[in-house]
Amino acid sequence: MPGCCGCCSALRPRYKRLVDNIFPVNPEDGLVKSNMEKLTFYSLSSPDKLDRIGEYLYQKATKDINRKRYKLAEIAMEAMDLLLQACHAQTTLNLFVESFLRMVQKLLEDNNPNLKIMATNSFVKFANINEDTPSYHRRYDFFISKFSSMCHSEGKDLRDSLRLAGIKGLQGVIRKTVSDDLVENIWAAQHMEKIVPSLLFNMQFCVNVMFVKKNLLASGDLTPVEDATNVTPPALAEEVLRELVGRASFGHIRSVLKPLLTHLDRHELWVPNTFAIHTFRIVMISIQPQYSYTVVETLMQHLDNNFKSSPKTRTSLAVVLSKIIAIAAGESVGPSALDIINNLLTHLRTSVSTTTEITAEESQYQEALINALGEFANHHPDYQKIEIMLFIMNTVPDPSKKSKGDQMLQNILLKSLLKVGTQYSTVSFEKAFPASFLQPLLKMARAPHDPTRLIVMQIFQALLDRHQNDQVLSSVSVKQYPALSQEPPSRSDIIFTHKHGAHIMQALIDSMALSERVDALSASYNTAALLIVEMSSSETVQEFLLFILGIQEVANTVETLGAVHKCNLHAISIALLVLISRVSGINNLLDYAQKIVDARREEATYFLPPLLESKKVASKSLNLSLPHLAIDKLALGECLQNAGMDAQRLNTGAPYTLNQTDHPGHRHSWVESVSSHLTQRNSSADLTVYNGDVDSVSSSPGVCKKILAPEFNFDAMKRALAEPTEAAKREQRERQMQIVRTFREGEFDDLVRRTEPKHDLIQNRLNELFNSLAVERQISQSDSKVAQLQGSSEKPIYETNFPELFYY
Repeated sequence: MPGCCGCCSALRPRYKRLVDNIFPVNPEDGLVKSNMEKLTFYSLSSPDKLDRIGEYLYQKATKDINRKRYKLAEIAMEAMDLLLQACHAQTTLNLFVESFLRMVQKLLEDNNPNLKIMATNSFVKFANINEDTPSYHRRYDFFISKFSSMCHSEGKDLRDSLRLAGIKGLQGVIRKTVSDDLVENIWAAQHMEKIVPSLLFNMQFCVNVMFVKKNLLASGDLTPVEDATNVTPPALAEEVLRELVGRASFGHIRSVLKPLLTHLDRHELWVPNTFAIHTFRIVMISIQPQYSYTVVETLMQHLDNNFKSSPKTRTSLAVVLSKIIAIAAGESVGPSALDIINNLLTHLRTSVSTTTEITAEESQYQEALINALGEFANHHPDYQKIEIMLFIMNTVPDPSKKSKGDQMLQNILLKSLLKVGTQYSTVSFEKAFPASFLQPLLKMARAPHDPTRLIVMQIFQALLDRHQNDQVLSSVSVKQYPALSQEPPSRSDIIFTHKHGAHIMQALIDSMALSERVDALSASYNTAALLIVEMSSSETVQEFLLFILGIQEVANTVETLGAVHKCNLHAISIALLVLISRVSGINNLLDYAQKIVDARREEATYFLPPLLESKKVASKSLNLSLPHLAIDKLALGECLQNAGMDAQRLNTGAPYTLNQTDHPGHRHSWVESVSSHLTQRNSSADLTVYNGDVDSVSSSPGVCKKILAPEFNFDAMKRALAEPTEAAKREQRERQMQIVRTFREGEFDDLVRRTEPKHDLIQNRLNELFNSLAVERQISQSDSKVAQLQGSSEKPIYETNFPELFYY
């Protein structure tokens, strides 16, 4: 019998004998390394036998597993690992890999955790091998499912080790499939719905683990070395998620995001949103920069789908969006940036339209959206911030709509605009206030709703304040502001003031007259003070003084205003006068303003700051008939002239008045309708059409001829050739109205006397023309008679073509 067994053993194939020899008599002794080296050498020498070696090892391992001889199965798995590492360059490796994967699958199917861990480690080694020829028929469905289930292990024995093994296995599958487009598509929905939730399930404890470790490190119970050497499932899952997102292309990133959002919804991980913020930050940091916009777009679509969810859930979603949107802002240019802004504004409008009353939770949701919009705009260049503000401004409802819903929407959208405006760094007012943006903003400054006007004033303050004077000028005062920062305005700022300063100041006056609330008046004062500080110069001081006189005029003439309201307007006007005196450095003006302040302190302190509250002051105790305490226009002009400055604009111009449109110089009156009627009758004296001619000015009572500026430098010539400013147009219209008033109210004899010389001059000129024509007619008749007497004599050519009238 022993001889028979020896003969049978000798008849077996050599590769089987070599495989049998690697197994020891005692399984505890482990792999026989010397015999393993022989098997490896044989495999390298005869690569055609490699697939048979793999199949035989698989059969032996299957028998051992079925007989519960796990040590021998481990030895077989170890042998296959060594053969795989040694023979990975062989062309016949594909056939061996099939047996290798079948053995890994067999070990994973068993309930022994050690076999599962060993099989996973073998699979990871296989995943790190770069194969020269891909296998088109190889599938990894089983491994994805098995590794995902291992990530959710809840057993007491080796729970963390099994979860780590499952995460490593998924990482191996990702590396093996993502790099090769010809193998199975790992981005399919059925695969991502298993991989992503498995990773997130392990990451859920990551935040808590970090807090625990932070406390342990602080207490000294855990050293940094121990913390660095221990790899936990949450940390490894986060690493794998980063790798998965980083390998995703544009078409595949949504395949990762969809199961991620579904997992957060099913497990209600939005409230609180700590884990959601942590996860999306990982996604935004790991994703390729050009695809970051896709994450924001997908999250916004998810917010659309949850519009019926609780306000807390929507708020958490909006907060997550605000935390990650700044990362995507750098890659959003042009339409994509405005698309994100439009989506955020759409959510705000939906929030306002679907709620009758704004609750605290709904308000938090809206604030989160506004913060997201501000964070997004903050990471854009200034020129795009202007486009974003203009885009938001165009979506604000018209202030004429007075319904509660429209007012709520106005406030929400203007808050969004303010959020962007606070992120903008103003350099030039011409760029910060384009006409298409300034005009609707001024219109909103006249809105009847007090909160709306307050937000508009805050927008103006954010864009006007270039030297951080907002807080310094926040309180109305006649005292000196020691912390005031100022620098001379540029030429472009002065031109902007000439063009649009009158519009802004007119809107401020209208806003001050609309409400007697102290906060509203303080906001208007703050805006006016910033305007004066930023744009004050010798060329603009007269316009600002007319603006201050206009505030005082409104307080004196508008009967609908309350007594406290009028006192506050007087206080604002004197405070602005003191401010412009100090800012412009005109000592005469400052002395005059200080005299008014001292006089008011003695007789009427309620005409001075601080502003009064109507509820705390009795209106009957306020004496408003004190003209000697008012700011005098002529005195202001004398102060400017004594300081060597031109005061013609101040002396001839009228103060700003109330209830004007965005074009403050345009006034409607019955005189215009009369003048149009006279124009239709071809009247020789047009009462309204005034072109500024020299004759008209000189013949108009009470109007002086404009004196040209004494300096004739390049800037003066350039200003003369440029288009007239708004202030010049306003002055011209005032002169026109003065001429109209003169012709309407003047004596008839005086008007006849002023117009007669012109009529006589025209009549005399007509008589001269008629006489010259009569003489010409007589000369032509005498020439014809002379020609008849000459008979047949031929006329010269010049007499035929050029009559005597044209001779010299």
